[in-house]
Amino acid sequence: MLLNNHAFEHVADLSREVFSSELHAEIFAAIKAEISAGNTADLVTVGERLCRAGYDGGVVGYLARIAAAVPSAARAALYAEKLRERAIGDWPEPQPLLSSFDPRPYPVDALPNIIRAAVEEVQGFVQAPVPLVANCAIGAVSTAIQGLVDVRRADRLEGPTSVFVLTIADSGERKSTCDELFFASIRAFEQEQEAAARPLLARHAAALEAWTAKREGIKARIRDCAKNDEPTAELERALEELEAERPAAPRLPRLLRIDETPEHLVFALAHEWPSGAIVAAEGGLVFGSHAMGRDSIMRALALLNALWSGEPIRIGRRTAESFTVRGARLTVAIQAQEETLRAFVERTDGLARGSGFLSRFLIAWPRSTQGTRRFREPPASWPALSRFNRRIRELLEHQVKIDHAGALVPTTVDLTPEARSAWYSGAVNDAIERELREGGELADVRDAASKAADNVARLAALFQVFERGIGPVSAEAVAAASRIVGWCLSESRRFLGETALPAELANAARLDAWLRAYCRERGTQWVPRREVQRAGPARLRDGRALDEALRVLGEADRVRESSEGRRRHVIGEPAAAERPVRS
Repeated sequence: MLLNNHAFEHVADLSREVFSSELHAEIFAAIKAEISAGNTADLVTVGERLCRAGYDGGVVGYLARIAAAVPSAARAALYAEKLRERAIGDWPEPQPLLSSFDPRPYPVDALPNIIRAAVEEVQGFVQAPVPLVANCAIGAVSTAIQGLVDVRRADRLEGPTSVFVLTIADSGERKSTCDELFFASIRAFEQEQEAAARPLLARHAAALEAWTAKREGIKARIRDCAKNDEPTAELERALEELEAERPAAPRLPRLLRIDETPEHLVFALAHEWPSGAIVAAEGGLVFGSHAMGRDSIMRALALLNALWSGEPIRIGRRTAESFTVRGARLTVAIQAQEETLRAFVERTDGLARGSGFLSRFLIAWPRSTQGTRRFREPPASWPALSRFNRRIRELLEHQVKIDHAGALVPTTVDLTPEARSAWYSGAVNDAIERELREGGELADVRDAASKAADNVARLAALFQVFERGIGPVSAEAVAAASRIVGWCLSESRRFLGETALPAELANAARLDAWLRAYCRERGTQWVPRREVQRAGPARLRDGRALDEALRVLGEADRVRESSEGRRRHVIGEPAAAERPVRS
């Protein structure tokens, strides 16, 4: 720096602690003070500053010898990095955080061929996280198939094939784009069905008007007779017969539902179409809705849980007609921001998990791809996605069976003997059960793990029907579904396990994950504190919350802090730049 003051920009963040000699630390501080004051730092100015600080005149000669021993300032940045590394020194083995463990790569190869090819094609262009894209595809498959088949996984164990999928992703991850691409056939099918039914709807409206007029006429005559003390028995019988002749509204396959309360959703499944899907690229529409408020949350979650299970739901009303929902099927495909979901979990005071609602979901919590995406021209064609959407359309055009009460009557598909063996006594059920014991890997997410075997059977049936048509579910389909559900269970463990932590530990876990990603991407252990507050987890932009999270990580030997004047850095433990983070 004495040779070339421009080299200072490479070393300005060094702290006193990196120097092995107190004199060298004082020399660096003097050079820094001169340059910061707008002066030239040379032998004279730095020497005078050191003398004013109490050093004798011999220090100037020492400065001259140092300057003469260095041929140029070109290696200043490299020398500074060496000092930083030496300052870090021996680092104890970092202690684990309760919720900090490595995610697993998404098993995209487990998806059936048509689904996998479409997922890879869409992901290649959209560049959203692979699990996000895959969950969109699975949601569309479930919506198309759930009305056609149920699955019998064992004797007296029979139920829906519909699944609930939840992707936790940041704003800007192109969730809406993925939904549009994978649900395109379903939206087009709905629109075509509505257009084709317009004449039928018009006839029904006219018939209902005529029926209503007749009904009002009879009721008016009954009132007149009652006023004149005349008999009304015949008119009452006529009214009773007319009620039985009320024109039934034509049932149109409206599948996609977004901003609806659970109560209206149940009504629609009972009176409009018995198969539906809540599809929301912005989970706040669901988790932040009035129905999920403190006063109604328990009932809302109970209704959704019952629909997942395919159970009958009795709706009693005082001011309107009571009704029962039977044979309805519901898919839920939600993509929510982490903060939205955490706020929902906290607001429900444990009900979101305690009721078993979140445990029913296949959860994905992928690492963001933002900052790594590059502009790509839209492809001239989408052969894999087109094939996927053609198959969805074929399934939608299958005639679903609906009984006289409006309930679905799906075909029941069985697991083949080999598939049942794999599901019941092989790698699925028994393996999960072993890990549910105290100290087992799944002990802290028993609620989610308890639904995993059911989800395996559902997903296996979806894969089988989508790829090969309605028929027995193969062992290969069960094996593929097991891998997907197993991956989702590990994601549940990451997210749900963290939600059970005290706030300070949860914040520390978020910061730890962010720091590891930052250090690995940039190949450094040094992170400016202001960068943590600017770009780190939103909850840690408050200085006090960040201090507490850093304290927790420091006690676990996962970070250290360094300061020099107003410059403050967070130092990640040495392996932080090497360990894998979310994928």
